[in-house]
Amino acid sequence: MITDSGRILIMLYDNTPKNTANMVKLAKEHYYDGILFHRVIPQFMIQGGDSTSRHAKPDQMLGMGGLGYTVPAEFNDSNIHKRGALGVARNNTPDKAGSACQFYIVQGRKCSDAELDNNVQHKGLHYTQAQRDIYKTIGGTPQLDGDYTVFGEVLEGMEVVDKIASVRRNRSDRPLGDVHIISARVVEPPKQKHGFFSFLRRKKKV
Repeated sequence: MITDSGRILIMLYDNTPKNTANMVKLAKEHYYDGILFHRVIPQFMIQGGDSTSRHAKPDQMLGMGGLGYTVPAEFNDSNIHKRGALGVARNNTPDKAGSACQFYIVQGRKCSDAELDNNVQHKGLHYTQAQRDIYKTIGGTPQLDGDYTVFGEVLEGMEVVDKIASVRRNRSDRPLGDVHIISARVVEPPKQKHGFFSFLRRKKKV
């Protein structure tokens, strides 16, 4: 993914086939070219993909643009909202299905055991010790676990995510100066036939 703030290389997960395939399809159609990162919140995430953002006027309210369909939620215990996680934006859909086009990348912050224990108690989630260590040392947004689908992660370019997250923004968290996705392309991994949106398809267990 080439942005006007730099390059981000993202890996999509195999264990979220519906959401992975949807983003691959859109990338191959060049859907994301010219789309904005329309919502940025430091120590939380940067969000893009709104279909109405490509030609949006300054201060125009964004975030409701879609493609007329949703993608089913795909929750996996191994996919957490660690720093660099790629997630699916959504409205308050009862089945937690996600937007066909809007996504976010987690910037996050370091978390405590107490915050994670709250998720365990109130959401019935389980964290491995490795996942707890990730949240405590690298950071993330564990409050989103169990409610939003995580379907990939940043491999290279978190400094670009940090740069985008730090830009000046208005009261709706839209950057005062537009942050564009110039292009998003499918990368074919060596010796494999499967490709995806700037990504190497594999899944790390944590």
